[in-house]
Amino acid sequence: MNATVTLSESQLDAGDPVAPGPITIGGDEHKRLFCRMLLTTFDRYKPAVIDWPDLEPEARARLTSLPIWNIAVQTEGKAGLRVASYGEQVSDPVLKRAIELNAFEERRHKSVLHNMVQAYGIGLEPEPEYLKPKDAEWAFMVTGYSECIDSFFAFGLFETAKRSGFFPPALVDTFEPVMREEGRHILFFVNWVAWYRRNMPLWRRPWFAAKIVGVWAFLIWERIGLARDVAGGPAQDNNFTVNGAKDLGIDISAAALMDVCLSENDRRLEIYDKRLLRPNFVPRLVRLARRFMRSPKLAVS
Repeated sequence: MNATVTLSESQLDAGDPVAPGPITIGGDEHKRLFCRMLLTTFDRYKPAVIDWPDLEPEARARLTSLPIWNIAVQTEGKAGLRVASYGEQVSDPVLKRAIELNAFEERRHKSVLHNMVQAYGIGLEPEPEYLKPKDAEWAFMVTGYSECIDSFFAFGLFETAKRSGFFPPALVDTFEPVMREEGRHILFFVNWVAWYRRNMPLWRRPWFAAKIVGVWAFLIWERIGLARDVAGGPAQDNNFTVNGAKDLGIDISAAALMDVCLSENDRRLEIYDKRLLRPNFVPRLVRLARRFMRSPKLAVS
């Protein structure tokens, strides 16, 4: 699915609404609810017509100096292919449409980033060839859980950069639709995991649980830099969402940044149906770590 193509109404058909009241996790209403959440909140913006604001020289220099743009473009490129590849093997109509939309939006994020770096003269390295994954389910899960990590910290960093003035308000407003989509994606993914697990045969569930552990182990390995070191690449790229305040040049303590991440994660996800599951692994770890840290004297204003 090309991100420059307008989606038809049939591709966004979310089926019948889910009636108010409790739902059973793993049931048909649960599936319809998390698919409808994604399909009915689709934003039709087009990357090609985004009006990138003029930036003052200092703001432009701060933006172009960030060490994230190569990995950001490549991450979205891989994500779009991985999600689309998994969608090809899904037979349920509404779930298939939702996953196809997810892939469309990942590819559109890549288009947004491409247009932005061109608008501000940011040089990129040649992109690698994006290879279709051999195990589409594994690749989809790696992408989903990776976004659960990255989005949690990105929400906080985005808000911190906004409050500090690192990003001018016009640029913040331009990127806001992308941030909203990341929230929708992780909400869709964690509900898919719960629904998918409940609907597989009992004998498959231990294997699926082991697969989840394997995905997390891979992502932790990647985040601490070992995967990139072995490949001969820069380890810090995968850690930007964790070390991002330092890279942004913002003076904020780890405790204060965690507080912003937690509050922004709650704020961005609370607008969706309360019956949907929320990503909780990373927030729980951060809340646990936060208990052993001093409260910051000053927050970013």
